[in-house]
Amino acid sequence: MASDATDRQYHLDVAPGDVADTVLLPGDPERVAIVTDRWDDAETVAEHREYRTATGTYEGAPLSVTSTGIGSPSAAIAVEELARVGAETFLRVGSCGALQPEMDVGDLVITTGAVRGEGTSEEYVREDYPAVADHAVVSALVAAAERLGYDYHCGVTMSTDSFYAGQAREGFEGFEAAGSDTLLDDLRAANVKNVEMEASSILTLANLYGLRAGAVCTVFANRSTGEFRTEGEGRAAEVGSLAAALLHDMDERRAETGADAWHADLSL
Repeated sequence: MASDATDRQYHLDVAPGDVADTVLLPGDPERVAIVTDRWDDAETVAEHREYRTATGTYEGAPLSVTSTGIGSPSAAIAVEELARVGAETFLRVGSCGALQPEMDVGDLVITTGAVRGEGTSEEYVREDYPAVADHAVVSALVAAAERLGYDYHCGVTMSTDSFYAGQAREGFEGFEAAGSDTLLDDLRAANVKNVEMEASSILTLANLYGLRAGAVCTVFANRSTGEFRTEGEGRAAEVGSLAAALLHDMDERRAETGADAWHADLSL
């Protein structure tokens, strides 16, 4: 692995050569092991603050994983510094709260686009700029979920800066933020599938920089039914890893045919 201190990134402590082109992004550093346990091989290459990074292979495809910590500010730092050392594809793998009543704990949500309810991406670009997942990444995530037999939902995610007030939960001593009484109903009516804290900033930065990104999250809570269980924690990691391997094959196929972008006529 690379060790040139002049190229080493300040927060992540990674350098060129430490990471693969595709990086999975869980939030919790402890989830890095949950991800790499499914790989053919892996080596921890850096650990600093909330950022833990490992690199290895899955089904022969090179990939890395970096924990981002909680929220979009630290996730944006991860994207910035990983891009600086050569990463080109980012797959958020995490947990979320479902908003639609038919969604079950343990289901997966594959993000097609995100409501930018966090403030980090607004510091990069005007507020009406869309946070959109790359179509090839979405296709690979769907294919992976289908292959593994996991129930999944595709649609719009909302990312927030607050786990409590920003997601209509009570704060300390019952504090309720303005608008929290209608927030979840408004999101359901708009067919938003889930709420979490990182996807929209990751998607926005990837699009701004000409990179690609997507997100898959396991449902831990259903905000309509009140059900909560940390069930299926590894499913997003498994789907993300397989999707990375599929993207590797898709990219090779696209290059062989000379196509500018992945499309439905390019069968695997």
